Formats: sequence, C-alpha cells, structure tokens
Amino acid sequence: MKAIVCKAWGLPDTLVVDELPEVVAGPGQVAIDVQAAGVNFPDVLIIQNKYQFKPELPFTPGSELAGVVRAVGEGVSNVKAGDKVIAFAGQGAFAQQIAVPAATVMPIPPGMDFDTAASITLTYGTSHHAIADRAQLKAGETMLVLGAAGGVGLAAIEIGKALGARVIAAASSDEKLAVCKQHGADVLINYTTQDLREAVKAATDGKGPDVIYDPVGGSYAEPAFRSIAWRGRYLVIGFANGEIPKLPLNLTLLKGASLVGVFWGEFVRREPKANLAAMRELMGWLAEGKIKPHISGRYKLADTPAALNDMAARKVTGKIVIRPQD
Repeated sequence: MKAIVCKAWGLPDTLVVDELPEVVAGPGQVAIDVQAAGVNFPDVLIIQNKYQFKPELPFTPGSELAGVVRAVGEGVSNVKAGDKVIAFAGQGAFAQQIAVPAATVMPIPPGMDFDTAASITLTYGTSHHAIADRAQLKAGETMLVLGAAGGVGLAAIEIGKALGARVIAAASSDEKLAVCKQHGADVLINYTTQDLREAVKAATDGKGPDVIYDPVGGSYAEPAFRSIAWRGRYLVIGFANGEIPKLPLNLTLLKGASLVGVFWGEFVRREPKANLAAMRELMGWLAEGKIKPHISGRYKLADTPAALNDMAARKVTGKIVIRPQD
C-alpha cells in the first residue's frame, strides 16, 4: 500500500510517497482502508518538529480519517469488517491503509460521506472542547473568533451559534468573511482593513466579547485581549501565525479575565468519556443541520505536499482532505 512518509524534519516538499507493507490488525486494533483524511494545521508543524507532539522518524503524518474496516483484531467488538468508520489516529492517516486502536473508532452516521466524516474529529472536537467545556459559553453571550475562516474557526462559529451565542468573525479578507457569514457569523471584521480593537468595541457597544477564540496568535492577540469583557475568557487554541504572543498579565487583572489553554489531543487522552460525549453531541448537531464542515479542496495522496503548502500559506478556507485511493 502507498503512504506519505516523513523521513527527515522539513517543509512539505521533503515528504515522499513510499510503498509500505499492508497493515494487519493486532489485538484491540482495527485495520481500515482510508477513503479520506483530514488535513490540519498541526500537520504542517509536526513534519518540521515544531509541535508539542513529536513522533519518531520515519513516520506517516495525518491524524483524522474516514474509511472502511478491512479487518478487526482479537477482542474488538464495536465494529466489523465492511463497516464505514471515523477514526482519530494521531498519525498515519495520509496512507491507503492504517491500523488504529478500536477505542479511537466510531461508525459513520447514515448518509454521511467520507470527506465530511474525515473533517469532524479534530476541528470540531477542538472547538467544542474549547467553547462548551473550557469557556462554558452561554446562550446570549458574545464570542469573537479570530482566524474565523479556517477549519477550527468555522467550527467555532457554528458551535457558538448552536449554543445560542452572538458570534463576531474576524478574518483577513472579505472573501473569507463571506464564508463565515454563510456559516452563521453575526458580525464580520476584516482585520487587514479595519482596526480590530475599534471594530470589536463598536460591535459590542463597548462591552467587549465574553469569549475570544484565538487559533492565530501573533500581533492580533493583545488588541483582542484588550477588548475583552469583564470576566471574559480568552481561549488559547494555537499559533497559526507562527508567533507566540506575549501578553501583559496586568490585562487579566484589569478585566477580571481568564486566559484558558486548550489542548484537545491531551483532553482526548486524559478524558476519553468526556470526549465521546462531546462527539455524540456534535453528531447530533450535524444530523440537525446546525454544523456542516466546509470542504474547500480535495487532493490525491501524491499531492499531499501541495495540500500542506496551501495550509501553511493560509490559503485554505474551512477544511481540505486527502483522498488516498484516488
């Protein structure tokens, strides 16, 4: 079977397509023919050894996937050969086949296509954990989403609306903001043409947002935090900008505000039952039409470096997927 392999730390163009042995389902494992694998910003960082999760070389990147069960190992009873499933693997998804622990696998809901199924776990899981769990966003509150047109950003907009909040979307172009509007954003801010702090002030009548969702970092973090409401919660999701901001801690004191770290992967490891409950709620919202992944691009396995380059260049709106069997 074919797989993308990272043999040395570097940029996406250093990745290679290799022929590897077919996978075997060991005890407690599920072997899957991968039909679609979601691409996420951490994939860009992991291959450069710039992420908190550091696999040993060589390895196949890609953390979330959807496909068809090839075989199950001893002791596996939750799925069987031929089932259509979703899995969160951590690594190894950019391949035609993968073997994963049975606990990471769930059936694809009826009527859901593989591309959509491969676009749920990380982006929506991260945003649900951040907004519903860590920030405890309540109906009637206001949330500001930075980098709102990205995968986690659009997920955050939809989850905020599902919880009954008012959502302000901030992004770098009018084209990206148009997509945010389609996914439910109430207010749009182009932070390349508008003063972010002044625009947020105007959008909230000077009160500021109750929750700020920040997957970007960089220079927009401080003006965003300065705009936060009393008792606001600032969600630290990641640093797509590439720069980890340094915030003056007196701002937390002046606003009675909280800086809240969000590390979904560790949450999944430490609190699997809570994550499963969150996934069930997300699948319910999906069935009700409250959330719908925006898939803006599909790539063949050999084009994985191009997909990661597009992600790194922030050209991606919503989600993109790799189709290993194409």
